[in-house]
This record gives sequence, C-alpha cells and structure tokens, in this order.
Amino acid sequence: MIPTTLSLCAAAALINLWIFFRVVKIRGSEKINHGDGGNALLARRMRAHANFIENTPLVLLLIGGLELSGKGGQWLAIVGGIFILGRVAHVIGMDSEKPALPRWAGTVTALLTQLGLAVVAVLTVLGKF
Repeated sequence: MIPTTLSLCAAAALINLWIFFRVVKIRGSEKINHGDGGNALLARRMRAHANFIENTPLVLLLIGGLELSGKGGQWLAIVGGIFILGRVAHVIGMDSEKPALPRWAGTVTALLTQLGLAVVAVLTVLGKF
C-alpha cells in the first residue's frame, strides 16, 4: 500500500477540480466557449490550471516511486504536503495582475520539490539513499 501517494493524489484531484471550476465560472459569466476570449483573468486561471497539470504528475510519480522503493515515510508525506500547499498558493497568486508572493512561493516550492525528489530518486537507484 502507498498511503502517501494515494492521499496526495486524492488532494491533487480535488485541487484540480477546484481550479477547473474557477475557470468554468469565468467562462460562464463572460460567455467564453473557447480560448480566453481576451479575458486576462481567464487567461491567468487557464495558465494556473495548465501549470498544475504540468508539475503535479511528475511529483506524484516521484513520490510513488520512492514510496514503492521503501524509501518513503513521514518525510515524504511532509514534502508532498508542502508541494500541495505550494500549488494552492500558486493558483491563488495567479489571480493577481502583478507579481504576487503566493505565486512566487508556489513556483519555488514546485521547483525545489521536483529537484529534491529527483535527486533522492537517483540516489535511491544508485543505492546511496
């Protein structure tokens, strides 16, 4: 059983739905069927959704692989939780027209999580972790 991975996948699925409905809300209110219709907020929300989809699967795969390798544990759940919180912060920060701290924090969290987990994965494969 891989409880950390399953829990984080469930959280990611719920966040994905939340992001989806934030996009749909603007599409409905502005009657925009395709693309962003020139609506800047819709474009940012679509980009936030795309960014979530671009980053989250890689992190979940790394977490799942590490957990399956027996190298999981509380540290992995904490790292995954921080990543998820960072993704939420990024989505919220993307609503701002100007640079926003939540967006920056979410971006940095995603990059550091991916880098850290990738390093641990390589070290695990090499038998060094």
